[in-house]
Amino acid sequence: MKTTLSLILILAFGLATDVANADLTFGTPANLGPTVNSTACEQGPTISSDGLELYFADHGGAPLRPGGCGAGDLWVTTRPTKDDPWGTPVNLGPTVNSPANDEFPSLSADDLSLYFSSMRAGGSGGFDLWVTTRETKDAPWSAPVNLGSTVNSKYSEGNPSISADGLSLYFSDFIAYRPGGYGGWDLYVTTRATVSDPWGAPVNLGPTVNSPAFDVNADISADGLALFLESNRPGSLGMADLWMTTRTTEDSNWGPMVRLGPTVNAGGFDAMPDISSDGSTLYFCAERPGGLGTVDLWQVSIDPVVDFNADGATDLVDLVMLIDGWGTDDPLYDIGPMAWGDGIVDVEDLKVFIRYWEAENAANPDGAE
Repeated sequence: MKTTLSLILILAFGLATDVANADLTFGTPANLGPTVNSTACEQGPTISSDGLELYFADHGGAPLRPGGCGAGDLWVTTRPTKDDPWGTPVNLGPTVNSPANDEFPSLSADDLSLYFSSMRAGGSGGFDLWVTTRETKDAPWSAPVNLGSTVNSKYSEGNPSISADGLSLYFSDFIAYRPGGYGGWDLYVTTRATVSDPWGAPVNLGPTVNSPAFDVNADISADGLALFLESNRPGSLGMADLWMTTRTTEDSNWGPMVRLGPTVNAGGFDAMPDISSDGSTLYFCAERPGGLGTVDLWQVSIDPVVDFNADGATDLVDLVMLIDGWGTDDPLYDIGPMAWGDGIVDVEDLKVFIRYWEAENAANPDGAE
């Protein structure tokens, strides 16, 4: 069987066109546990590209973690491998943190720049966007730099999310609204031509993404094709829910908003999403049963739907369906390289299908084809 699958994989490499996004499913959310979470309010997670560092903030106005520098600080927890538990969180210290609120971190793809929001002195008003950098992963973080008056304003800018190429920075206004929005807090993006260029004037993401409600805390996926966010728009179960929108290319418009499933949104406060670089895990914060404090950090797995005919098995029938859909715009089969697809039904989808097929057969060898 593996020989047959390998042959199919080799033959498939030449086929391609343009296309859509597949269905996906979420696992059962898991609390990150008492080493990371506490009776304080842990929020705003951002995971490193290798999955070994997790930055977050404790929230000002709620119980704070002991050992901080001010009204809300940035922290990091680490682990040796993805199979190891998270270690005791470490405060980033007075070089990065200030006596004011320092919150909502976002780590760059190279793990060398950390964007965040702060009310510290030297800003334009309210919360501003700042960035701290380091030369290597083992080097200390530098003194934060304000992103400047083109991005920041007298209104509050928060919740940054830096794209994988470092050329787009998503953020939201909050507390005070920027002019030209669509209702409550809105999502914006600022771009630059190269990482050496200054950031351009922020652009509102428009009425497909934003609503008359509060739309905040966006996180852009590593492939740039999925945007996860927090909103209390109509259709939400609780005071804040997690939603997502996708697009077929980075130059395409964002598609309709979809609320994440009931295992993720529990009817209370579910917020501040952060997607792992491989798209397999969503980190977020929530106040729900099973937590340790007011708001805790959680994670949930993301998987594509590979049982295309929904008969309870991933088998040759599904493989034939995938091949029949090759080069079409059918979203059912666009399952790779990440669960929301990449806008084309091609070899990336076949590789994902084979990975799940082999895993299912390994777990149930008697049911293998």
